[in-house]
Amino acid sequence: MILGMSLATFVLVHVIISLIAIVAGIIVMFGMLGSRRPGGLTAIFLLLTILTSATGFLIPPLVSEKLLPSHMIGVLSLVLLAIACIALYGMKLAGPWRWIYAVTALLALYFNVFVMVIQSFLKIPALTAVAPGNPPSGPVFAVVQGIVLVFFVLMIIGACRRFRPMTTFA
Repeated sequence: MILGMSLATFVLVHVIISLIAIVAGIIVMFGMLGSRRPGGLTAIFLLLTILTSATGFLIPPLVSEKLLPSHMIGVLSLVLLAIACIALYGMKLAGPWRWIYAVTALLALYFNVFVMVIQSFLKIPALTAVAPGNPPSGPVFAVVQGIVLVFFVLMIIGACRRFRPMTTFA
């Protein structure tokens, strides 16, 4: 039992939170590319991505039993999300905090998608067949993760260039 739920139910809740966070994050990312002001969906993205990382630590094996790469990604994601929240809510995206927010928020989204790809190759039989192993390996897996990485590098660069303060025209 984890937080009053069976392990299977807890993992399902964790996955649902993760998927909603990813969808919200992708919408927020494209909002940055259009230089739109962060709104309520940004808060949902940040909150659910924090919950995704935090709840991941409760899925066995626990950090106290064995430190896994997923735990390290979770810690790194939480650090990035803390910086993104400070940039957005504390520093109000003033000056360099705008690009700091864009980089940290989108890196946290990347880590969430990175883990989703790994889990997809572990859980979806058709993907497991082309990239067996735990963790998955092989050229198909490497190409998919490479495409995801290149996509996010381009999106982060685009967000840093296009996510500008809102201007008023007279």
